[in-house]
Amino acid sequence: MSTRTATASRRRQPAAARRGASVAQIRRRRLMAIATTIVLAVCAVLALRPAFHHAVTEISLPLRHEDIIRQQARDKGLDPALIAGVIYAESRFIDGRTSSAGAKGLMQLTPATAQYIAHKSGGTAFQVSDLGTPQVNIAYGAYYLKYLMQRYGDDVPLVLAAYNAGEGNVDKWVAAAKAQDKSLNISAIPFGETRSYVTKVMAARKQYRTTYRSELGL
Repeated sequence: MSTRTATASRRRQPAAARRGASVAQIRRRRLMAIATTIVLAVCAVLALRPAFHHAVTEISLPLRHEDIIRQQARDKGLDPALIAGVIYAESRFIDGRTSSAGAKGLMQLTPATAQYIAHKSGGTAFQVSDLGTPQVNIAYGAYYLKYLMQRYGDDVPLVLAAYNAGEGNVDKWVAAAKAQDKSLNISAIPFGETRSYVTKVMAARKQYRTTYRSELGL
């Protein structure tokens, strides 16, 4: 090998080494960038997880007007989770809902029942249109629940059955059960719709007590 060739070879080797080092650095930077992106993505998922969980809960088990529910539960001596469970079963917390039977608002009170409650509670200025107001609707629904609690000795399944099917039906069912020396439990309720309603409210009540303890003041 000539002196010129040997010198050129020695000059090329450091340049090749530098290029190799440069490629390695680029790879390390890319790997670091990918790792950083992954870490940031994981952190973002963890940060958003509570909000996502809350959003899912709000869809599957909504809660609105908890301040009114707490107030009415306190005033009427009721379990706020029971009021929430009834609202969930009746309207899923959708304001202004009216059923085919004419029941109105969050707790789906019929005008006749609301007029009766207004008479019993001294609501002389009450109008049926007031049932579209959450404060009035929940107050009247809570009043009716309290009345049924007193009437049926705090037997929640009977209370819920009467809320759904009417006191007359429940009285007949209870009398028929007593004639057979039995008590009227949920499975013995003759109306399938009412059995499902009672079961639904009882399950929702339990869920509200677990999921919204602080919001309901439990």
